[in-house]
Amino acid sequence: MDNGDGVDVIFLDFEKAFDKVPHGRLMEKLKAHGIGGKVANWIRAWLQDRKQRVCFGGAVSGWRLVASGVPQGSVLGPLLFLIFINDIDTGIFNTILKFADDTKVYGKAVSSADTSRLQSDLSALCKWADEWNMKFNVDKCKVIHIGANNVCSSYLING
Repeated sequence: MDNGDGVDVIFLDFEKAFDKVPHGRLMEKLKAHGIGGKVANWIRAWLQDRKQRVCFGGAVSGWRLVASGVPQGSVLGPLLFLIFINDIDTGIFNTILKFADDTKVYGKAVSSADTSRLQSDLSALCKWADEWNMKFNVDKCKVIHIGANNVCSSYLING
């Protein structure tokens, strides 16, 4: 941007991000990061046998076991989520930023080649999300076109 180039920033929103992290697959990723032994056992025990119920208008549902998700409002929850999505940027050409459940990808947007690379990255991110059961909430995903020389392209998420 300092040299007058346009930049597109694509803000991505995971649908129910913290609720959808599958425990078994999270444990696989922890193992791949070298986290095992007592620490992995402690995390597994912390995630297992969690229950929840819904209260609405004075009515209360029964308790149900929770098979996915990391607890929000904890220090460990966002850390486990980041470990789970850590490999989302594999093969991405442009720059990606991750902080808790906020993900942004950005890059130069001066030519159709630039925006094609961004679309390719976005398609790769969607493919990763599908493979790991982490869908994007399309209605909450946004693009900001920055710079006077920006081609202001449109992008697609899963069509």
